[in-house]
Amino acid sequence: MKLYTYDPAPNPMRLGLFMKHKGIELDTQQVDLMSGEQLGEEYLSIVPDGTVPALVLDDGTVLSEVIGICAYLEALYPEKPLMGTTPAEKGQVLGWSHHLFNTLVIAIAEVFRNGSPAFENRALPGPLDLAQIPELVERGHKRLDFGWSHMDKVLEGKTWLAGDNISLADIDMLACVSFSNWIKSTPPESCTNIYSHVARVKEALA
Repeated sequence: MKLYTYDPAPNPMRLGLFMKHKGIELDTQQVDLMSGEQLGEEYLSIVPDGTVPALVLDDGTVLSEVIGICAYLEALYPEKPLMGTTPAEKGQVLGWSHHLFNTLVIAIAEVFRNGSPAFENRALPGPLDLAQIPELVERGHKRLDFGWSHMDKVLEGKTWLAGDNISLADIDMLACVSFSNWIKSTPPESCTNIYSHVARVKEALA
């Protein structure tokens, strides 16, 4: 197997923390997003989606979505489970991971990719060139305002998002807060449940 990634980016961060906690080490190559290496002919010939992270299996199969890579690695390396151990936990982990992606990750990405001159005509990741939509910056901030407040209420009285142990869902929550630094729109100080949760996740992953 070979992993293509770019450590500073949010999706690679999710996978990196997942692998670190489980003690997984893979042959890894960094793909420089800042120079556009992911859109070069060489990388696209390997990963047509032009995104990171991507895991190329020994038979040539390419997994280019974090959730798919994590599910594959969880099956190979079940120690320190991060995707649930019971049917209910497995459903909750995937549900919260998807919920966080829809409510927080996409909102942050809307602001980031539609408001930065560096992403002119590159409003979405991948090989397709798309114009920025400035209105999505304002919408993204409004979605974030709601998302932070919503997740702070969800986390009240909870140690972990799914079940009694840390999971990918908790890693995703940490990644969302980290990603929000890129647009200087972190959770308000009043969201004490989020900040307590993030501290627990960091401690558990240390």
